[in-house]
Amino acid sequence: MRVKGGIVTRRKHKKVLRKTKGYRLTKGSLYKVAHEAFMHAGVYSLRDRRHRTAQFRRLWITRINSAVKAKDVSYNKFINAMKTKKIIINRKILSELIIQCPETFDAVFSKAMSK
Repeated sequence: MRVKGGIVTRRKHKKVLRKTKGYRLTKGSLYKVAHEAFMHAGVYSLRDRRHRTAQFRRLWITRINSAVKAKDVSYNKFINAMKTKKIIINRKILSELIIQCPETFDAVFSKAMSK
């Protein structure tokens, strides 16, 4: 007597189809195609989370660069001065300071660039 796995298979298929509900064309309704789309979606989401982080870092660097350029200093000289003075503020916080508290950023800038 053999064991049939119909219930287990159906559960597995339904689980994938529930997660792919709303996908375009047959990716939301046919198991084989839906499973493939589901697997790729996981890969894409991981990759794009990393990509989003990189994009934000680029944005922060651009903001800092434009703020220090207005004070006639290049970005790399400013970051180097911060490191040599052991001022540990990450780029995200510096970017927020530029937007929300320019006077605080000016204080940090003058502290970093002082001899």
